[in-house]
Order: sequence, then structure tokens, then C-alpha cells
Amino acid sequence: MPEIFRQSGFIFKFYSDDHEPIHVHIVKAGKEVIFEVSETGIRLRNNYGMKNSDVKTIATLVQENKALIIKTWTDFFIYKK
Repeated sequence: MPEIFRQSGFIFKFYSDDHEPIHVHIVKAGKEVIFEVSETGIRLRNNYGMKNSDVKTIATLVQENKALIIKTWTDFFIYKK
């Protein structure tokens, strides 16, 4: 499970056998959210127990690191093929 980065106690990652569209799993303290990420924006896909205030913080971090997330995803899946 490749880790993209950690910030504020959140771990941003994806699974090595993940699928499109590009998305990132964010976990902390046994809770998880998933955001879809594209050049044009981000979208919350699922929330598994994360507080709304944490989801807002995560959304900001995903938006700020959108280019890194897309690059890491693309590099991993292109290299893997």
C-alpha cells in the first residue's frame, strides 16, 4: 500500500491494486475517507467514521497536494505496467 505523505496525523495512501478514477485513501485512528482527485478538482467519495471537521481539513490537504497525489498515482501505475 503506497503511502503518498503524512500530515497532521493523517496518512494519505492508495492500494497497489487500486482502480481508476484516481483517488486517495486517508486514514487516522481507524477512520477513513476516500477522495477522488483530478486536474479539475476533488470529490469526497466515502466517509467511514471521520468527523466533519477532519473531512474539511483533509479536503484542504488533498486540494493543496492534488498535483503530488496525481503524480504519485500516475508514476506508480505506469511504472508497475
